Amino acid sequence: MAKPACVIVGYGPGTGHGIASAFGRTGFALGLLTRSPDKVAEPLSALREAGHHALLFAADAANADSLRSGLDAARAQLGDPEVMVYNAAVFRLATPTAITADQLVADFRTNVAGALTAANHVLPALRARRGGAILFTGGGWALHPSASVASTAIGKAGLRHLVLMLAEELQGSGVRVGTVTILGQVATGTAFDPQRIGEAFVAMYRRPVEQFQSEVLFRGE
Repeated sequence: MAKPACVIVGYGPGTGHGIASAFGRTGFALGLLTRSPDKVAEPLSALREAGHHALLFAADAANADSLRSGLDAARAQLGDPEVMVYNAAVFRLATPTAITADQLVADFRTNVAGALTAANHVLPALRARRGGAILFTGGGWALHPSASVASTAIGKAGLRHLVLMLAEELQGSGVRVGTVTILGQVATGTAFDPQRIGEAFVAMYRRPVEQFQSEVLFRGE
C-alpha cells in the first residue's frame, strides 16, 4: 500500500526540515519543494538516511507557474497529497522606511500570494475526497509586529488572515485548514527546536474535523 503524501513548499534545513522529519516518522512520503535544491543536500540526505521516502522538487514560491509546476511534479511521483504545508517565507531585516514598495510587493508574492496559489492548486483533490489538510507556518510577528522586520511582519499578518478566511470558507468540506503560529525564535536545542515545531504540525493534522482549530499558538511549551 502506498504511503500518504505530505508536500512541503519551502523546504529548508530549519523549520521545513523539522516538519518533514515529523511527517516522515508518521509514515508519510515526502515531496519537498525548494527554490535552491543545491542548498538542502545535507538535510535531504539525513531524511533518507533515517529511512524516509523523500523527493526534492525545484519551485519558486514567488512565481505561480513555477510553484504549480513543482506541485504537479510532486503529484506525479507521489500522488495527490494528504497534507500540504506552506512553509515558504522571505525574511527581510528592514524597517518600513528602509524598504521600497516594490520590495514589499515582491516579498508578499512569496509570503502570501504563493500560499494562496499552493492552496488553490491542491484543494480540488482534497475537496473531492473530503479529507486531508492544508497547513501553514505562521509567525509571532502576525500578532506582535516589529518595525525591524516590517515586510516579514506584514507578510505573516497577511498569511494569518488568509488562513483564517480559507478555514471559514472550507468549513464543512472535510478539508482542515490551519496555521501553526510560532511565537518565538526557531533554534535547534531550544523550546523552539524545528523538530518540536514539526510535531506540532503533525498534532494539528491528526485532530479530527470536529475538534479542529484553525490556529495553534506554538509557545515552546
